Amino acid sequence: MQLIWEGLAEAIELVCAGDPLILAAAWRSIWISVVAVSLSTLIGLPLGVALARARFFGNSMVVLTFRAGMALPTVFVGMVCYAVFSRRGPLGPFELLYSPWGIVAGELLLAVPIIVGLSHGAVKSLDPRVGETTWTLGAGPLRRGLTFISEARTSVMLAVLTAFGRCVTELGIAMMVGGNIKERTRTLATATALETSKGEFGRGIAMGTILLVVALAATCLIAWLSREERAAKS
Repeated sequence: MQLIWEGLAEAIELVCAGDPLILAAAWRSIWISVVAVSLSTLIGLPLGVALARARFFGNSMVVLTFRAGMALPTVFVGMVCYAVFSRRGPLGPFELLYSPWGIVAGELLLAVPIIVGLSHGAVKSLDPRVGETTWTLGAGPLRRGLTFISEARTSVMLAVLTAFGRCVTELGIAMMVGGNIKERTRTLATATALETSKGEFGRGIAMGTILLVVALAATCLIAWLSREERAAKS
């Protein structure tokens, strides 16, 4: 118990002093996750809407595949990315391994199924009259898609926040693809694990606490948006 209190006291001192290692890891974690989730939204949102509105053979299987991907272990995604980005892999010449952009690519694979699965469910549950109205008014495919997203905007925001919360706290991809390189690919999750294993318990608690605050902020936004959505439906 004494170790925990001493670690907390040291963590408060480090955060208040603006420890450069902690701030650098925090900033790197946030911008990598923001970029990955932004790209995932651009890819996953149109896919989710298309799968919800289109009718073709195998539609249910594609949706099921994306929903299964929502539960992918991060170490599995990291292993796949490592094989693809390594020198003997198909994307080896791009030198993505052990780089921040390699982590972005890995988190992209992690976030896309989440956004596709949740946005598909949101659009699928819309009142059928929404689609009928847009069709009657002669709206094109793009306009219809934007209308569906607008009508399901709260659920879409929930999908994006859920993806961000999963990405910013993940460890497997950042460790296996990024390599936990100081001042290059070290994120809050990998730095917390490293500092704790080195016996730097205070710095580990400080980084873990920042990571917890970011995750809790995303969770609170999700809870608030969920409550707003339920209130709007009632």
